[in-house]
Amino acid sequence: MTRRVLLGTALGAVGAACVLRAASERLRIGITDWNLKLTANPDSVPLAAKLGFDGVQVSFGQKLIDGRLPADDPAIVGRYLALSDQNRIPIDGACVDMLHINGLKSDKLAVRWVSDSIRLTAALRTQVLLLPFFGKNALKTEDERNYVGDVLRELAPEAQKDGVVLGLEDENSAEENVRIMDRSRAANVLVYYDVGNSTNIGGYDVLRELRWLGKDRICQIHLKDKTPFLGDGKIPFPAVMQAIRDIGFTGYANLEMDAELERNLAWIRELSGP
Repeated sequence: MTRRVLLGTALGAVGAACVLRAASERLRIGITDWNLKLTANPDSVPLAAKLGFDGVQVSFGQKLIDGRLPADDPAIVGRYLALSDQNRIPIDGACVDMLHINGLKSDKLAVRWVSDSIRLTAALRTQVLLLPFFGKNALKTEDERNYVGDVLRELAPEAQKDGVVLGLEDENSAEENVRIMDRSRAANVLVYYDVGNSTNIGGYDVLRELRWLGKDRICQIHLKDKTPFLGDGKIPFPAVMQAIRDIGFTGYANLEMDAELERNLAWIRELSGP
């Protein structure tokens, strides 16, 4: 089967909502819970709403409790959902931050954390699950990338059954990520595109990569730079936001910044257009 046929099949199974975009909707700007200093903490939900964001990306934590991810507790999941409803703000995605410790490229335990996180992502009524590959767990070689593609081939059906998209966030080029996606043979393995990592770690041309990937290969986007205010850094955010508009991406772009959150949010919204 071609990737196009696989994509059509997967989207038919999980619905267009699985990639959190629709042609008639505007780009939505969320915030990461770790930048709110509330990792794996439901209090991130009302704070994100108070600051005016359209959604919040939650992480499942790194300090295990009784051998489980910190957020892997029915009471915590229930509190997330209740606060989301009360504050009228969606949980726009999740992150398996335990992969910073147990890397998917080499640690068998990582498979468990991804599997548990797929279940939690579905329980939180969201669809995009970020899989990070950085530091010692970065994908430096073709063999490592191929191995991860093979692992994702095994995990993807479980995620698809629950309507979950697995998003690759790493230090690799757009082309390398697409080769991982192709290796996985799974239409619900997509790129979680981070303009800061791609520029400041990878040294890639983000404008070319965004347009080359297009909306169908991107599940979500992280917006960040090395300066407190996005407009003061090296990334040309007006051109970045234009590229995002040009490809027709209207899912979530999550701000991954610690400072000047309201100023950055207002500026990005202005750049995003109506």
